[in-house]
Amino acid sequence: MSGGQSGEGWISVDEQRATELLRTARERIEAELRRLTGELLPDPDTAPGEEVERSDEQLGAREQDMGRVEALQAELAAVARAEERLAQGTYGLSVESGEPIPGARLEIMPTAERTVEEQRRLERRGG
Repeated sequence: MSGGQSGEGWISVDEQRATELLRTARERIEAELRRLTGELLPDPDTAPGEEVERSDEQLGAREQDMGRVEALQAELAAVARAEERLAQGTYGLSVESGEPIPGARLEIMPTAERTVEEQRRLERRGG
C-alpha cells in the first residue's frame, strides 16, 4: 500500500487488514443481495404470466427491497473500486486529493474514497 504518514494521529491500515475488511464487506453485501433477490423472485407455484395480487403493504415492502438491492449493488461497486485501489497501491489515499484517509475511517468504512472533510464538501455540493 502506498502513502506515508501524514498529519497528527494518522494510523494506516496495512494491506492484509484492508484485504480482510474488503472481503468481509463483500461477503456481507453478497449475502444480503442473495437473500433479497431470492425474496423478490416470483413464487415458483405461480404460473408464468400469472399476476399475483399483492396488498399495498406487500407492494411497499417490495419497493423498499428493490431500493435496498440498488443500494447494495452500489456498495458492491464501491468495494470493487477499493479492491482496485488496493491492487494499484493507492488504497487509503483520497481519490480527490491524494491525502491519506485515516485508518480509523477505513476501519469503519473500508470503501471510503475521500477524507471526511472532502466527503462533506462533496455532499454539500449534492454529490
